[in-house]
Amino acid sequence: MSSVTHATALNALLLTGAIFGFFYAYAFSAMWGLDAIDPRAAIKAMQGINSEVRNAAFMPAFFLTPVALFATAALLYLTGQNALWFAAAGAVYLFGGLVLTVVVHIPMNEALAVIDVPTDRAATASIWAAYSPDWQTWNIARTGASGAALLLAGIGLLRIS
Repeated sequence: MSSVTHATALNALLLTGAIFGFFYAYAFSAMWGLDAIDPRAAIKAMQGINSEVRNAAFMPAFFLTPVALFATAALLYLTGQNALWFAAAGAVYLFGGLVLTVVVHIPMNEALAVIDVPTDRAATASIWAAYSPDWQTWNIARTGASGAALLLAGIGLLRIS
């Protein structure tokens, strides 16, 4: 394997691991923590997180992961090696991570962003109860997809010469 292909494969693996870790942390700590606090604080915290998540540190892992996975697959294919693992990883993350986020999470987050948090705890609890379980269900789906993509990329890296 050429050093360019090797570097591309390692970069793809790193980006996939980063985005899997991001979704995993939300699934198994951040959202549980928000569910455990006053819903008024949870909504404000989630609004703050969502307003700051689109940043230069997050965007490469979110948007460039499928690019890196497909670029690795292309380089492997061009050199006559098995590109299937990286191509599959790219497709799994593209649809199960990126597209799912764009179709489900971003609209949910944008709807939450425009809510003026009521002072009444019961009203706020109702808003959070309508948001958090669905958000978490779909986040676990994208966490699983990202984990599967990481596994496929790892297998792909182990199988290339």
